[in-house]
Amino acid sequence: MALTSSAMLPLGSIAPNFKLMEPLTGEIKSLNDLRGKDGTLVMFICNHCPFVIHIEQALSQLGSYYKNSTINIIAISSNDAETYSQDTPDKMAIKAGSVYQSFPYLFDETQMIAKAYKAVCTPDFFLFDKNMSCVYRGQFDDSRPGNQQPTTGTDVRTAIEALLLEEPIRLEQKPSIGCNIKWKN
Repeated sequence: MALTSSAMLPLGSIAPNFKLMEPLTGEIKSLNDLRGKDGTLVMFICNHCPFVIHIEQALSQLGSYYKNSTINIIAISSNDAETYSQDTPDKMAIKAGSVYQSFPYLFDETQMIAKAYKAVCTPDFFLFDKNMSCVYRGQFDDSRPGNQQPTTGTDVRTAIEALLLEEPIRLEQKPSIGCNIKWKN
């Protein structure tokens, strides 16, 4: 596990479009299909990263909380599934069906989407407004495995709520910290 901080996509960047497979359904989903009316949270996660496992219940709760809102949440795994068997599409489908039931969990097999978003770690979070302009990128909250901080999702939730209320989103945004994305050789 290599500890990695997010690369912090520049604010104002437009969300790169994608068409990715959803292992749970076998369907191809695009960003345009999944985007929210007022905003879209794109999360780069995976099954095996201890930083993601640490917050997976809170991610599930976040998804449930915003499920019927005008904000949509999308999770993407870009890890090399050939080398990391825990991150194969069949295991992603199991996780999607048991933990991540309230948002799509997509597989970025080519890793081109992670590169387009400048995602480098799991978890990595990107919030886009209704025009698909990046308004937040960074950490879920200050909680990390072993640091005894509560897992609240406060950084992401504060950004989403400000977006919904059409209030300014604070510019001081902390990078996410987690495992590096497992790139193909």
